[in-house]
Amino acid sequence: MEPFVLATDSVRLSVPTAADVERVAEVCADPEVARWTTVPSPYTRGDAEAFVERFVPDGWRDETAFTWAVRAPAASDGPVLGMVGMTREGAPGTDLSGELGYWCAPDARGRGLITEAARLVVDWAVDPEGLGLAVVRWRANVGNWPSRRVAWKLGFRYEGTLRRFGQQRGVLVDSWVGSYVPHDPRVPNEPWPVEAPAA
Repeated sequence: MEPFVLATDSVRLSVPTAADVERVAEVCADPEVARWTTVPSPYTRGDAEAFVERFVPDGWRDETAFTWAVRAPAASDGPVLGMVGMTREGAPGTDLSGELGYWCAPDARGRGLITEAARLVVDWAVDPEGLGLAVVRWRANVGNWPSRRVAWKLGFRYEGTLRRFGQQRGVLVDSWVGSYVPHDPRVPNEPWPVEAPAA
């Protein structure tokens, strides 16, 4: 599949390019990104090059992982503000599933950009004219409240906690998991947890 742009009045999603390597390296060295994602830590420029030059194009070519850089709406080559990706799993002729992932640059947090970007990607992923996924899954390390808030706003159903389900740099960690199926309402389906810290 050839990469394409998704956009609204709030965000523009386009495939990261070689021009984004320095910015990706900078953002992925942020302690919060390292804390909650599976990116290498410490994160190097070489890691960013491998991500942009191999992982991203390989995923699009193989139609297994679709990755977009989040940018300002009018900036076709503006700085990376975040990253959103969708995987696809399943054999042809069977129900397909995917998993949503994302991170946000420190200087772009709190603006709703990742929520809007993820909404675009999920809409495309479940559309029969897009990937036609039967379910989109979300998971995050327990304690990653910003990630959980995005999934909550998008209407993902929180399914619970799986012990030692995720793997982060060789260590098994407890994971929150959720799911979204086509035609689920695109609004929170439960109150925001009372134990969550203030946004």
